[in-house]
Parts: sequence; structure tokens; C-alpha cells
Amino acid sequence: MSAVIDAAVAALSQKVQSFDGIAKFAVNGEGAIMIDEDGVRAGDDEADVTLTADAEVFQAILAGEMNPTTAFMTGKLSVDGSMGLAMKLASALG
Repeated sequence: MSAVIDAAVAALSQKVQSFDGIAKFAVNGEGAIMIDEDGVRAGDDEADVTLTADAEVFQAILAGEMNPTTAFMTGKLSVDGSMGLAMKLASALG
């Protein structure tokens, strides 16, 4: 597992304790992070929604320097699956 994924799991764990659904953040070249009712963990399981971005974009979203909706609208973040769950997750991160 990469240092980026380890740091992201720690940061996301502070922002999201549980999530009503199964979401995956796929970080290009680094790995993936799962968020579900049990919390946040590294993993690459099936998900209801998958958000994919480069490491720099993902780190900026976690740091609050980039709005997830803006990242999506500008093509820096892609969403595959339930857009409703993606919006719930974006608001949890904000």
C-alpha cells in the first residue's frame, strides 16, 4: 500500500465515521480506499459509486483546497455509479 493511501485513510477516517452505502476512491497509480458503514479502509472492493482522480486532486480535496463538485465539473474527478451517493460523500467531506 502506498503512503498516499495510508495518509488518505487516516484523513478520511477523521471526516467520515460511517457512510450509508459503499463508496470507493480510486487514486490513479496509488490504489483505492473504501468507505462504508464500517468506516474507512484501504481496499478495492465492489462499490455503489467509484470516484477516480489523480493523487494531487485527491489530496487537494482532502485538504479542503478543492471542492469535489468543482473537480468533477472540470474533469479532474470522475464518478462511476450512483451520483446521489457521490453527492452525499462530497457533502460529508466538506
